Amino acid sequence: MRAHLARVDAVLVQAVIAAALSFAHLHDLASAAGQDGWKAWAYPVSVDLLLVAAWKRLRSGSSKAAGWCWFVVALAASLGANVATAGLLDLTDVPAWLRILVAGWPAVAFLGGTLLAHTTPVAETASTPAEPETSEPPVEPAPEKPKPPAPHVPAALVTHARKLADEHRTRTGSPIDTDTLRARLGVPAPLADAIATHLK
Repeated sequence: MRAHLARVDAVLVQAVIAAALSFAHLHDLASAAGQDGWKAWAYPVSVDLLLVAAWKRLRSGSSKAAGWCWFVVALAASLGANVATAGLLDLTDVPAWLRILVAGWPAVAFLGGTLLAHTTPVAETASTPAEPETSEPPVEPAPEKPKPPAPHVPAALVTHARKLADEHRTRTGSPIDTDTLRARLGVPAPLADAIATHLK
């Protein structure tokens, strides 16, 4: 139990560190892109909330496509900010395309969060095609065809089969079954059944 708590605590500490660093990177990027004051702090909250909403959808066990889509979008925003603030981007001269992305992020996050929170997840089950409704009366099943008549069994074959059956009873102590009789005589199953009826 104690090892489990230590593992959970280590994971929790790692999560807090990762969240704090990512939060700071998102704030710095938003601030450099012209979003100052409270707006720069709202960006990390927006990205993290979208990540949480997507993760919740993924954990729900149903309709995971939307969850994965928005999880990847939010992860790309978070990872992009982490990489951009690692020295690959001059934060004093942010390109126009990045300013556009940062300015458009609130609408994207709102759309993703709304779709994740307010759409009913559809269970992923194999769909069975619905039977078309018809006004025709149900068709009754065709009557069973009569069984074909038992094949003619020559008397010599019955005599030979009786000899085999007697040998079998002497050797095993039980009557010969139809499958064994068929195998010993090398005849088809219907003929073996007809021979077995003559042996009774």
